[in-house]
Amino acid sequence: MRLRYPVLLTGVIVCRFTPWGCAQDTSVDSRLKICVAEINNRTATSLMTDRLTERLARNLTSKERKAVAMQSRTTDRHDLRPTVENSEEAKQLECNYLVLTQVTDPRSNPTDLAGPQIAIGGRRPSPDSGDPVGASVRDSLEINFALYRTGSPKPLLQTRLLDEPSSTIALSLTQGMDREANRIGHELKNMGH
Repeated sequence: MRLRYPVLLTGVIVCRFTPWGCAQDTSVDSRLKICVAEINNRTATSLMTDRLTERLARNLTSKERKAVAMQSRTTDRHDLRPTVENSEEAKQLECNYLVLTQVTDPRSNPTDLAGPQIAIGGRRPSPDSGDPVGASVRDSLEINFALYRTGSPKPLLQTRLLDEPSSTIALSLTQGMDREANRIGHELKNMGH
């Protein structure tokens, strides 16, 4: 017996049957997409900004959101605004939102009117940088961050956090990235995302 419709037979073999016909490809990611610009280190302390950026992007990712670390860096300016490079890369990556982050030393910021924090009592800071107790009373760094809708010049969120001193700067900034991700996630949830 000779087949009259060999093409139809091939289509039936390739197509997986479901009650609605052939199964559709559902691998398209429909989550909200957030671009995270590389963190700008405006301190005298050496930081692994690429790792902190990756951690922030990983913590922003959820069932509803997908975050990607960008190649372009957050601006050096005190006023957190997207650079041309940030905007172009966010558009190319088809992101809905853009996150900018700077780590700064509040002591070196002349526009900060809050002044230094004063600790009364407790141990004096150790001159030995390897001393974990001395490290835990070091001065805090600030994490300044902003959330923008891609293409918008006005931030949806712009705030700062003081890192919580711990045994090392790396650990406290890692925890700071977690706190930043929580704050941004909370803001997006309030907006219905």
